[in-house]
Amino acid sequence: MSLRRKRAIAWTVFAVGIVSLVGQAWFEYQLRFQPDAADWTTQGWLQAALFAATILTFSIVGLILATRRPENPLGWLLLAVGAIFSISTGSYGRYAVLVEPLPFGRLALAMDQWTWVPAIGLMGAYTILLFPDGHLPSPRWRWLGRFTFATLVLASVSILFSDSAIKVSPTVEVANPLAIGSLHAVFASLQITLVLLPICIVASAVALVMRFRRSHGVERQQMKWLAFAGSVIAGLYLVVMILGLVVVTETPPPAWLGNLQVLALFSFALIPISIGIAVLRYRLWDIDVVISKTVVFGLLVAFITVVYVAVVVGIGTLLGDANNPALSIAATALVALLFGAVRERVRRFANRLVYGKRATPYEVMAGFAHRVSGSVSVEEVLPEMAEVAARGVGARAARVLVALPGGDERARAWPDGASGPFNRSLSVTYQGEEIGAIEVAMPVDQRLRPDAERLLEDLAAQAGLALHNVRLTEELWMRARELAVQAEGLRVSRERLVTARDAQRRGLERDIREGPERQLREIRSELDTVVVGDPDVEERLDGLTARANDTLEGLRDLARGIFPPLLADKGVVAALEAHIRKVGANAGVHASAAFTAGRFDADVEACLYFCALQAIQNVMRHAGNTACIVDLDADGATIRFALRDRGPGFDPATTPRGMGLDIMQDRIDALEGTLVVTSARGLGTTIAGTVPIERAGRLAS
Repeated sequence: MSLRRKRAIAWTVFAVGIVSLVGQAWFEYQLRFQPDAADWTTQGWLQAALFAATILTFSIVGLILATRRPENPLGWLLLAVGAIFSISTGSYGRYAVLVEPLPFGRLALAMDQWTWVPAIGLMGAYTILLFPDGHLPSPRWRWLGRFTFATLVLASVSILFSDSAIKVSPTVEVANPLAIGSLHAVFASLQITLVLLPICIVASAVALVMRFRRSHGVERQQMKWLAFAGSVIAGLYLVVMILGLVVVTETPPPAWLGNLQVLALFSFALIPISIGIAVLRYRLWDIDVVISKTVVFGLLVAFITVVYVAVVVGIGTLLGDANNPALSIAATALVALLFGAVRERVRRFANRLVYGKRATPYEVMAGFAHRVSGSVSVEEVLPEMAEVAARGVGARAARVLVALPGGDERARAWPDGASGPFNRSLSVTYQGEEIGAIEVAMPVDQRLRPDAERLLEDLAAQAGLALHNVRLTEELWMRARELAVQAEGLRVSRERLVTARDAQRRGLERDIREGPERQLREIRSELDTVVVGDPDVEERLDGLTARANDTLEGLRDLARGIFPPLLADKGVVAALEAHIRKVGANAGVHASAAFTAGRFDADVEACLYFCALQAIQNVMRHAGNTACIVDLDADGATIRFALRDRGPGFDPATTPRGMGLDIMQDRIDALEGTLVVTSARGLGTTIAGTVPIERAGRLAS
């Protein structure tokens, strides 16, 4: 059947019910002059109006569900209950018998006797059994559905064809026109099914309880609505029954008790309303707040009633004066004195009843600042914050993230090791800057309620300062770790420098010992053999003089390798050019005007000079003395140097650094500078370094 046809049927049933209800009201109004036929007192009129409003509630909610959720039979059940009560023919039958003879008057009375059975059965059994999705809790409950159907049919038949008289008014009875006298015993025995109907309703309630125990998420919230409605109805009827049997002894009962009974009757309208909210899921998650406030209100009313009855009735009875005004004043004072403490305990009880072990939103906010105020580390604050968020909204997991400068972030989840997907994420800001986020993962088939959403927003607003402190602490730790790494690097580089200098010193000692020192010893030995007057003495002396000059030049070359005098006298550019000419390197020096405009302290110039020498030496050894350029530049912040060659190049990722590059790196690190080596096979090599100008300590030329 198409959706359009289903909607048309629903509207038709609703319209017929409304017309029938209006017809009933008209006939009841016509019966107002019959003293035994209708109760047109204030209480009677109010009861009739509220009963009609209850019927309309079933019809309206049933129409909404049948047109919007036609696949769910609950809407059709509610529509049927409203229609059965609306299409009652009892008013027409009473009018035809008591006021004016009309066709089929007695038949109308007979047809009105049994309709309450299917209405009560549909409302009390099937709506509960099929709630909330229109299906049985499980296939094993099919027997209850079939048994209830058989009970309703047999009970309706036993009433419809019974030969019992139909009571029109307290003084008028008519015979049932549909009675089958020959089957009187059969129909009388079938009326035992009327006893089975409450059993079917109780069994349906048991099925609902079992469904609730294994429900979760959306289904549990849906069932809470119906359970709340049933609890309110049962509570009202229990109060009415207790007041009618125990407290009130007047005959006839007072008007306020009658009004309370009417209110209890009208409370049945909560059944279709709760079903409509549950099926349509409109404000579904507000049930927790509704239940909590209802429990608080009910218990406070009970407290006030108990105190008043105990003081006024109990003490008044003992004193023999229950009407003493002083007792009423004492009861009021006692209630006022105890009300605050009782209300707080009642509120806690209601919240515990509704939220279970989960903390209430107010408790979450109250304990949040206390739990994170004294902590500033990631390992303490983030897990605490995640746990507070998860417990506060009933999530299965939560995660808190804090962003760190440089694009890094820290994240901790609760429980430890929990993973997403996370259903909701709220940004945490501090002074307008987004510094983190709070994420929660709800249980399966459960979404975040509006009150939980507001709680998360409040938590995110309060978490800004805490995450900011965590961020500052983490930044300090990161900086401390960086400084520790730098310090370790400097220590290692200085150890390498010391080792290199020791090796350089030992090499210099070896060069002096094997070179000039040995040559000087040889010259000295030959001088000892020179005899004045020998014919070749001049020639021998000239040879020894030349050897002495060569030895002196060798000593000068060794001295230049330590710290050339030209570097201290003329600066880096002149010293490099002199070295290039001496060793025959295919290199050039290009210095900017900013670099040559002044001098730098000796450590910096020595660093630049020896790094350039090492780079030139690498070109001569590994690049076939290919052409290269040494660039020198300076600005207000740094001194820069770079050597670029056109050699074969290499792959820095796979080629280990040699000792020469390590020495250059150590010299640069000692001045807190940087060294970058870029190369590629066939594209040459570039070695670039920088030294901070404030570290260099620029000097006037």
